[in-house]
Amino acid sequence: MKPLRNIPALLLTLSLCLALAACSPGGIQTSTQPSAPASQGPSSSTPAQTPEPAGELADAEIQVFIAASLENAFQDIIALYGESQPNITVTYCADSSGTLLSQIQEGFECDIFFSAGARQIDELERSGLAMDGTRVDLLQNKVALITYKGSGTSVTTLSEIGSASSVALAGSSVPVGQYTRAALQALGILDSGRDAADFTAQEVSEALGGVEINETANVSATLNAVAEGSNEVGTVYYSDAYSRIDDVEILELVDSSLTGDIIYPMSRVVNPEAGQAQTAAADDFYAFLQTDAVMDIFERYLFVSNLEG
Repeated sequence: MKPLRNIPALLLTLSLCLALAACSPGGIQTSTQPSAPASQGPSSSTPAQTPEPAGELADAEIQVFIAASLENAFQDIIALYGESQPNITVTYCADSSGTLLSQIQEGFECDIFFSAGARQIDELERSGLAMDGTRVDLLQNKVALITYKGSGTSVTTLSEIGSASSVALAGSSVPVGQYTRAALQALGILDSGRDAADFTAQEVSEALGGVEINETANVSATLNAVAEGSNEVGTVYYSDAYSRIDDVEILELVDSSLTGDIIYPMSRVVNPEAGQAQTAAADDFYAFLQTDAVMDIFERYLFVSNLEG
């Protein structure tokens, strides 16, 4: 990882992302601590074409920001990548897509951004931080309403969550929180005349009759809150729920007619700090993420490929 030059920014980042101590097979380091902001702001980029995976590359480290719901799959993916590219260190930060977007906009070094929602990549493109022509809508998912095993909840559908004692709900900047709010709008519980992301946790609570809302920072925090019994019900992605199926019960898979299609897009990110070796490595890993071998890993974690064919 490059030298850290902005100590206040680093302290903020450490509160968001905890570094993992171990390295995975093949010399591929996994970490949730991004590099500090570059000394100069992001610059414009020339249009990029989707590359093909290359032969063995020179030593380099790349920075990848991923939605928290992708972390388990990514640990397998970067281990597999290390078998063919032992010289490349992939350092990742896993958090809510909204938080990660903010970090990129603040100037934190990033080569690839893999979001759990289209809104964040849309904003990346509008701000000139996405490399032209590199957006790929790679995966699909569904929102799952969950409870902890043995809860005895009477809730069976999202329309009934107001009868729960408490609800774990991701914040309005988090894609799964936005999708949940959109579903509540479609159900007539929240006002359909507003952007789903504008509803505060307090407003959701009031619309549900005053139910206690535990507003969480990302989907992993929501899952943990329910799995550990801190909240009676919550909404996460199906892939997350299935990863802790011994601890949680899926009450409902929310239909996409309520949430809209849940797409996970990714994009190469303009990184003025990257040299030739780092750029080549980022292009290669970006191409690797679109291979059949990686799609097989995602499907094991209950994601659905959104690639044609």
